[in-house]
Formats: sequence, C-alpha cells, structure tokens
Amino acid sequence: MSNLEKLPVTVITGFLGSGKTTLVKHLMQNPQGKRLAVIVNEFGDVGVDGDILKSCAIPDCPAENIMELANGCICCTVADDFIPTIEALMALEPRPDHILIETSGLALPKPLLKAFDWPDIRSKITVDGVIALADAEAVAAGRFAPNVEAVDAQRLADDSIDHETPLSEVFEDQISCADIILLTKPDLAGPEGVAKAKEVIAAEAPRALPVVEVAEGAVDVRVVLGLEAAAEDDMDARPSHHDGHHDHEHDDFESIIVELPEQTDPAELVANIERLANELNILRVKGYAAVQGKPMRLLVQAVGARVRHQYDRPWEPGEERRSRLVVIAEHDDINEAAIRDILVGVTEAAE
Repeated sequence: MSNLEKLPVTVITGFLGSGKTTLVKHLMQNPQGKRLAVIVNEFGDVGVDGDILKSCAIPDCPAENIMELANGCICCTVADDFIPTIEALMALEPRPDHILIETSGLALPKPLLKAFDWPDIRSKITVDGVIALADAEAVAAGRFAPNVEAVDAQRLADDSIDHETPLSEVFEDQISCADIILLTKPDLAGPEGVAKAKEVIAAEAPRALPVVEVAEGAVDVRVVLGLEAAAEDDMDARPSHHDGHHDHEHDDFESIIVELPEQTDPAELVANIERLANELNILRVKGYAAVQGKPMRLLVQAVGARVRHQYDRPWEPGEERRSRLVVIAEHDDINEAAIRDILVGVTEAAE
C-alpha cells in the first residue's frame, strides 16, 4: 500500500458475547497477505479479549500491533485514547495494511465513526466497513428488540411507561450503523431461530443489509474486509437513537471485578456463574481462574447462563496464580454483595 493511500479500518461491533473476539482471531489467522493491526476496547480492566488475541499473534499481526483500550467506551474517549492509538499504529514500521477495531459490547458505533472526521486522521484513514455481530439465539428470543405490538398495548394502559430498554437501543444502533451483519451461533438457534433473527434484523435495519450466518467466527475474509464503504462519508444513512446528542452515557451499565480463591472444581464455578444469570440477571462474565493442581489457566466466558470455559495457556514462571472475573450487568442489577456471595461466599464489598 502506498503511503498516499488511506489506511482502511474495519469497525467490529456487536452485543456482549456475540463473538467479536472469535471473529478477530479468525481474521488474524487468515490475513490474506495483509499486515493487520488490532485495537481492542474492553469494559472493565481485566484484559481478557486483548490477552486472547495476543496469544494468537502471528507475523502478519504481531503482538506489538495489538493495542488495548480499557479506560472507558472507545466512542467516549476519542481525544484521550483513540486518536493517539490510531496514530501510534500508523507510525509502526512496517505500517499495517488494515486496522481492525473491536469495540466493547456497550459501544455505539456511530460516535466512533464521527471520530474519523478528526483533522489529524481524516486524510489518512477511511472506514472500510462496519461489521455488526448478532447472536442468533438471543435475537430470536427477542431479548434486544422489543415487541412493538405488545409495547403499544401496554402503553395504552399506562402511557407513562417507557418500555424501550438500554439493551435494545444499543442493539438497534449497532444494526443501523452496519454495512454487513454476521449472525453468530446459528447452531444454537436452529433453522427456525435463524429465520426469526433475520426477521428481527430486517425490521430494525434502516436499509437492506446482507446477513451472513457464521459459526465460530469462520467467515471468508473477502466477505468482511475490502468493502470500501467509506462509512465516515455516509453518516446520514446510519441513524442512531443518539443523533443530535454530543455524548452518551453508559450509566445504565456497570461492571465489577471479583477476585476468587483458587478453584477446586471448574464445574462448581460454572454452576455459580449460571446462578448469576438466573438469579441476578447478570449479562456477561469473563476472566480467568486458577484451578488447584492444574498448571494451565482457565479462561471463562459467559453470556447470560451460557458459560464456556477452557484451559488456554500455562501459568508463566513467576506469574501470580490469580483468579479474576469481570461481571457486567445493567446498573440496577449490580448487587455487589450478592454477586460475591454466589462466587466466593463473602458478602463484604470490594476494597
């Protein structure tokens, strides 16, 4: 790529646990000859996603090309974090051919696109495309898109009730801003669930969008990179609930970090995380655990009551065998004492 050409950037968005990191990992491992760089924006300061990606680094996407932003939502920290990180990646030698940005599950993509109007980078960067991932099973179940008829009926009974949840707004903004939708975990949704999810997405999308079913992030790189959408010049076609707002708040969501003792039985930990979803309405849990007698670290990723865990790498010499989980939920559902009581059997708040 000539230094006179704009560096393409792909924004990868999607709700909590929709499979963004799995997709980025797949793209890193199948770069089609491109030298990639990655920006990971996490919610909470336990760098789970960045750690996973750095463990997958290859010559076309070395570890130094993978940068983490954990100081808040990427679309709210443009000047402080995002612009300097983009500039640092552009200064690398050799310069990347393509940058992937994995947003947090709570980030709104449109404010991020507006950052590409920043004078220092507009002439050097273009948004090749916005990829939105949607969990087929969750969407089919109607968790992130309200039933319009039911809402209208309830509002007739009480017009003071607002049935629009923060979760549905985030989902709708991500769909509205996308150039292509990747429908993940279709095996869990089944054919009927996939069909229902596609109906929901079509109803929310402001224009016809391609929807591609993807399992375990395995999609042909040519489908998602090289879209040449120049999304920064196409803002009017990407409506948002927050159009006209100078900023937006994430006070509706909160995360805490729970330190755990070494675990004796991973199955018990999984059962406790399932309890968090079922009893306390926790949205997302991710992190690491040390298991007694095991030389490898246990990676834990949960979306609601669906928990995945695996030993991802050996503990390094001199590394503290720490167990830390990030727990994310809507603000009113974060009961720190109850969460800790389930996970570690203590009720005192964190220091």
